[in-house]
Amino acid sequence: MVTEIGARALSRAAHYREQKNPESTVLAYSRDVERYIDWCAKAGFTAFPASPVVVGAYLAEHGAGFAYNTLVRWVAGIAWRARRDGEPLDTKAPEITEVLNGIGLVEGTKARRAAAVTTDEMALVVSKLGADLTGLRDRALLLVGFGAALRRSELAALDVSDVHWTDIGLELTIDRSKTDQKRQGATVAVVRGQNPETCAVSALRTWLERAKIENGPLFRKVARGGHVQEKPLTGGAIWKIVTARFRAAKLTAPKDEYLSPHSLRAGFVTSAYVNDASDEEIMHQTRHKSLTTMRGYVRRAKLRAGGASGKVGL
Repeated sequence: MVTEIGARALSRAAHYREQKNPESTVLAYSRDVERYIDWCAKAGFTAFPASPVVVGAYLAEHGAGFAYNTLVRWVAGIAWRARRDGEPLDTKAPEITEVLNGIGLVEGTKARRAAAVTTDEMALVVSKLGADLTGLRDRALLLVGFGAALRRSELAALDVSDVHWTDIGLELTIDRSKTDQKRQGATVAVVRGQNPETCAVSALRTWLERAKIENGPLFRKVARGGHVQEKPLTGGAIWKIVTARFRAAKLTAPKDEYLSPHSLRAGFVTSAYVNDASDEEIMHQTRHKSLTTMRGYVRRAKLRAGGASGKVGL
């Protein structure tokens, strides 16, 4: 019979197992599961316990409209939820694997990538922003995201205490990121730009001063009437804000690429290469562990076009 000590140990073990997934991954899985549950309700299927037949049907229904890697992630998310419920899903069942293989053969397996925004495009995007609080917040969000090469989950997690002003700009403490599972943290610098209109340092300071933010989350929702809320923007909210600003500036992505918050990160890497930054300098800023992965962010089309002109910091 399991004693109280044994039960406590099992509970702690389950807790630590959950930590292997970054918060951003858990959030993505949760959204994927919600999509799956909604579809099952409309299709007349039982979502959980998850059946390979139902999951296969779900994949088949969406195979022509989503990237292959997205479908694979959906399976991982459903399996994650099934494990949490104590009713594991057999992801190797032919009802799933053969459907995925068929989709790959018919639709292709090449994953779309986030397009890289250039410094000129960034200047265009921020030129469309107003001087109200929403415009000031979005200017700071975009320019800091580009200049610090941040992921949207990292932007959402930033706190005022993570900002350290320096003589040449600012430093940001990144407490936890996708590749920092041990929570060792990292510090990235953003140098003050030559153009006040596109300077991330100036934009962030202006947003904080005008929004009267002295502590707590860095980027927050602005309600009607200009009321700045206490809670931080979520990763999903940042996605909507950034893509909406890109659309307003009429930016377009090359074939097989798409515009997203990750375009800021890809844009930094591409622009850094145009400006002859070393691999070591770029990897320090992006915090990539793999040189191959980091170089994969360089968008050759942008390099050929010479679109990433000017300094990386704008």
